[in-house]
Amino acid sequence: MAGCGAIKIFLFQVSIANGIGADEMMKKATVSFTERINGFWRLLMTGFCFALFGMGGLLLSLVWFNLLLIFQRNEDKRRRLARHSISFNFRLFLFLTRKLGVLDYHFHGLEKLRADKGCLIVANHPTLLDYVILASTLPDVDCIVKSALLRNPFINGVIRSAGYLINSDAETLLPICRERLASGSNILIFPEGTRTTPGLPISLQRGAANIAVRCECDLRIVHITCSQTMLNKKSKWYQIPPKKPIYTITVGDQLTNENFAVDTENGHAIAARQLNRQLTQLLTPSH
Repeated sequence: MAGCGAIKIFLFQVSIANGIGADEMMKKATVSFTERINGFWRLLMTGFCFALFGMGGLLLSLVWFNLLLIFQRNEDKRRRLARHSISFNFRLFLFLTRKLGVLDYHFHGLEKLRADKGCLIVANHPTLLDYVILASTLPDVDCIVKSALLRNPFINGVIRSAGYLINSDAETLLPICRERLASGSNILIFPEGTRTTPGLPISLQRGAANIAVRCECDLRIVHITCSQTMLNKKSKWYQIPPKKPIYTITVGDQLTNENFAVDTENGHAIAARQLNRQLTQLLTPSH
């Protein structure tokens, strides 16, 4: 009690000097202490969740996917089971991050995304978790990934077992995309090719536009924002933002292939350039 009284006297003296009430100073000190504790908790839980995420990917690759190779000989069924397993693990990971206060996320228009068939899903790429969030709600989605990810031991097996498309296989990529889109599968692609560089305008590679034009498929626009700076191209996982980040995933309009369908090779190139400019405008943040 004596110690508490001494603190109040000290705060009262400081408040007189600064023209601030003692109760207000006590409140600010309490808020500051609470924020520090909250930040320390989120740092610990972020490390825990990412360690769990890495171990989960490794276990899937070493154990579960090898069991699928042994017991499921049908390649299409095995790929489908692998993707559903990946989606389930992503949902579990996101459930933990939400419950532990690491982050939160909200979808707008998810029903439109789930109703699409044979569609190219085009999304911007501000953070490391964009694919995880989208794939967690779309267990059958296909994905085009960078070949560099095959060197990551935690996700190499995930990519191969799910049958994801590698962007370096230029000769085979387009025919496989056409085949899978024609069968009703949706393909997710981040046309920037990597995460957005903070402070710079987004720059799209032409892969998504070329696939849409040459495969004559519809496009679904998805826009991702994060309320805090987290897991972008310039930040590390341990650089925790001052407040809990909230992801907002907005499913936009569908662009039908009639808008950019052409017949000639020269027409394909022109249409792809025009579509790429349109996608750049649609995926650029409005603020």
